[in-house]
Amino acid sequence: MKMLDVQSIAKTYVTKSGSVPALADVSFDVQSNEFICVVGPSGAGKTTLLKILSGLLAPTSGQILLEGTPVTGPPEQMALVFQDYSRSLYPWMRVAENISFPLKSRVKDRSERDASVAEAIRSVGLEGFERSYPWQLSGGMQQRVAIARALAYRPDILLMDEPFASVDAQTRSGLEDLVLELRRRYNMTILFVTHDIDEAVYLADRVVILTNRPTRVHEILNVPFGPQRDQITTKEQPEFVHMRSHVYAAISSMAAPQAQAAAS
Repeated sequence: MKMLDVQSIAKTYVTKSGSVPALADVSFDVQSNEFICVVGPSGAGKTTLLKILSGLLAPTSGQILLEGTPVTGPPEQMALVFQDYSRSLYPWMRVAENISFPLKSRVKDRSERDASVAEAIRSVGLEGFERSYPWQLSGGMQQRVAIARALAYRPDILLMDEPFASVDAQTRSGLEDLVLELRRRYNMTILFVTHDIDEAVYLADRVVILTNRPTRVHEILNVPFGPQRDQITTKEQPEFVHMRSHVYAAISSMAAPQAQAAAS
């Protein structure tokens, strides 16, 4: 069953100096309970695409269907985890309050809301930090709060915009495994934008590779690994190394002409 259907999305920005095409023709789908990672060269418009998918930005042409319904604004069935966790959390609210805040418009019963928050906190391993403020937590813990907030909301689909780009490598690995575990536990549908090729191959069921601007879909790769993945054994598999090299070569081949054009 298609959860998200991306149909010929294009986006052109109009500036004082003229029109700037960002997305030319982007089409792909996300099946229910699927994990999709989107990668591409730097400046390929990955964040622009995510804003359009989430209803935060209107496309110039094309359409997004969420469970068959056109997306014309931020849908209730969708949650978004941003890259900059420090700006996505309210610093004057404690952890539990940050997680509970989006639920107030969706879940009117206070006890039901509290139960959802408590479950989300347990799911991301933040028991004991319910009354802490974001600024009292490490970067990795702050991002766990952002993920818990999305979980408590119970979205049909979770969009993640390079959510681990600002944390160290060890914390990043732990958060990747956390998201895989939460995906298995809740049968979540996830669309995950990243610039990290290893991360994309490790997490995804399919990897969508974008071209340079104006952006199109260069290739969609099926990832052969099952739901049980491990940072060491999975990444040691010859197929993982092969797929990583394939994605890297594809992105590098597109980045090289772009660099040459910029130099000239």
